[in-house]
Amino acid sequence: MNLGFTREEQEFQHSIRDWMQTNVPDDIKRCSAVGEMTGKELQQKWERLLGEQGWLALTWPKQYGGPGWTATQRYIFDLERAMAGAPPTSPFGVAMVGPVLYTFGSQEQKDRWLPGIVSGGTLWCQGYSEPNAGSDLASLKTRAERKEDHYLVNGQKIWTTQAHWADMMFCLVRTDSTVKQQKGISFLLIDMKTPGIEVRPIYSIDGHHHLNEVYFTDVRVPLENLVGQEGMGWTIAKFLLTHERTTIAGVADSHHEISRLKKAVAEAPGFLDKSQARQRIAELEIELMALEYTNFRTVAATDEGKPFGPESSGLKIKGTELQQKVSQAMVELGGMMSLTWDNSETVGSDIFNRATRRYNFLRACTIYGGSNEIQKNVLAKMLLGL
Repeated sequence: MNLGFTREEQEFQHSIRDWMQTNVPDDIKRCSAVGEMTGKELQQKWERLLGEQGWLALTWPKQYGGPGWTATQRYIFDLERAMAGAPPTSPFGVAMVGPVLYTFGSQEQKDRWLPGIVSGGTLWCQGYSEPNAGSDLASLKTRAERKEDHYLVNGQKIWTTQAHWADMMFCLVRTDSTVKQQKGISFLLIDMKTPGIEVRPIYSIDGHHHLNEVYFTDVRVPLENLVGQEGMGWTIAKFLLTHERTTIAGVADSHHEISRLKKAVAEAPGFLDKSQARQRIAELEIELMALEYTNFRTVAATDEGKPFGPESSGLKIKGTELQQKVSQAMVELGGMMSLTWDNSETVGSDIFNRATRRYNFLRACTIYGGSNEIQKNVLAKMLLGL
């Protein structure tokens, strides 16, 4: 495998870098510089800007509105996006339900839903986890009862990221309780403005409102919002989760966070032991290099047309572990500078000042998207035959 970019890829990289320098809005750059998360307004502003450029749905085939880039070009774009201080796109539309729709959806569903995703105009959320069905997703209880021209949905979802932003939800529901658990699940598209839906906020340990509980009480969903056939939900869910676990690895954003850490250390007051800090950063960079080379192998295999399989679990495990280590280093090296919560009163380098909130948020990254313990079981089963 050649780890260097070709001449054409280098030219592509420079063109993306130039565009990012000119077009990433200043208010978004400011959020990134201090480690603050973008809210709904800024996130959608950024995604619509990418949509106008034709760069929002990076992985999509050109026929559905994607840019038609190779896996290597997509990887280059993500690196340049992160280093320019721009946030990753919300995964629910472009990385999750979009590929499901153009793979499993009817032509009518593609015509209706794909344009809003590729333009950044429609926001989506994921209705998977339930209070007693997280890692054991097949045991979900939310039920969709088929009527003459609609499904009647009742139940509850939890940990639903951005449900309070979303226009639409893609949702796993139980349509048959008489068969094996996995065979009785279906995949529905639900308008979040439908009567009977209640969204309740969950504030996470970082103090932000990312998550929600969603309750369904006699929610009417048109029959045409079923993707595929009844009972195909588990097959679709497995397809979708492979895409989710790859994006969660966050190689490009780990590059950016380590560069922020370097800058914070360089600007820190003299009481910081900078020799110790440099050694800590070097250890993180070595782990990132190993993760990146693994990602390169995946990129190369994708460009050769090979299917994406259990390596998504490996990338998810190592990528999220590295994210936690980088955020922990930011807190520990920052010391008292990391004690501030919202930058209202900065102490020393303001890069450190939101580190504790990010550290707290990323405690969950080894759990969401399928806990790392479950991912290790997947690897043991698929690669070792255990």
